[in-house]
Amino acid sequence: MAGHSKWANIQHRKGRQDEKRGKVWTRIIREITVAARAAGGDLGMNPRLRLAVERAKAANMPADRIKYNIDKATGNQEGVSYEEIRYEGYGIGGAAIIIDTMTDNRVRTVAEVRHALSKHGGNMGAEGSVAFQFQHCGQLIFAPGTSEDRVMEVALEAGADDVVTHDDGVIEVLTATGDFEAVKNALQAAGLVAEEAAITMRAQNTIELEGEDALRMQKLLDVLEDLDDTQEIFHNAAL
Repeated sequence: MAGHSKWANIQHRKGRQDEKRGKVWTRIIREITVAARAAGGDLGMNPRLRLAVERAKAANMPADRIKYNIDKATGNQEGVSYEEIRYEGYGIGGAAIIIDTMTDNRVRTVAEVRHALSKHGGNMGAEGSVAFQFQHCGQLIFAPGTSEDRVMEVALEAGADDVVTHDDGVIEVLTATGDFEAVKNALQAAGLVAEEAAITMRAQNTIELEGEDALRMQKLLDVLEDLDDTQEIFHNAAL
C-alpha cells in the first residue's frame, strides 16, 4: 500500500480540466501537430500520435477537427512551428516541479515560467536539477473498487513492471514506456479501463505539504497550469 490522497488529487485535476476544455483542446492540438510532424499521420505507425488522438477523443474533440489537425501537420500548409521545452524548478517546501511546454516563442515562455515560480514562492532550477527524482514510465490508474487481483494478474502477464495499491484504494500500474500500449490494450481487453493512462514523469518520492503550505503549492501549480504554453506539469508534492 502507498500514498494517501491520490484519488482526491486526480479528481481535482480532472475537475480543473473540465472547467477549461478550450485550453485542454489547445494543448491536445499542439501535441497532435508535433507528433504528426515528427513521425507522420499514420496512427498505426506513430504511437505518440495515437495517444494524442486518444486524449482528444477523451476530451470530446470532434473527429473532423482531429483529422483536420493531422492533415494540417503532415501537409505542406504553412503554420506555426512549435518546439518542446522542459523547465525544472522548486515549489513550496522544496517540492520538485517539472513543467513541459510547447511554444513558438521560447523567450516568452521561459520568462512566464520564471515569473510564475518566483511570484508564488518557487524558483527556477537548472536543467537536470529535479528530473532525476522522477521516473519516465507508462502509468495507468484505476478507481477505488477495481479488483486488485484482476488488475495485477492481467497487467503483470502483459509485461507491466509493477502494480501499486494506494491507501485510498487507487490501483496504479507502472510500465516501461515501450510496453505501455501492450499493457493498456491487455487491460482493456479484460474489461479493465483506466481512469487515466499516459506516458508520464512519476515522482519517486513525495514531500508532504499541509495547511498554508499546501494551499500555496496548489496556487503555484494552478498558475503554472494556466500559462498558455504549458502542456504538462509533474511534481512530487503530496497535498
